[in-house]
Amino acid sequence: MIIRPSAAIRQNYNEIAEQCRKTAEPVFLTKNGEGDLVVMDIGTYNRREKMLKLREELLAVEEDRLRGSKGYSVTEAAAKMRNAIREAAGHGTTE
Repeated sequence: MIIRPSAAIRQNYNEIAEQCRKTAEPVFLTKNGEGDLVVMDIGTYNRREKMLKLREELLAVEEDRLRGSKGYSVTEAAAKMRNAIREAAGHGTTE
């Protein structure tokens, strides 16, 4: 965990930005000794956002499963995936 005083962002922006890019870790900024802000490079931020979205989707699917929603067999899932790939490639569906 990297912790820096908030004044460091004004004085050492390039250094902090490079550190964020190099380590892919956030830098925690403090103000008057208390946590104030978190700074991270945009690539790391985007990866974390995608990961959070995927986790939300997986949680929703798991909640549906626990409530008894019908799932798909491996064969059905594979067929749906093949059809989606064909549609994305512009070849229509096989059904």
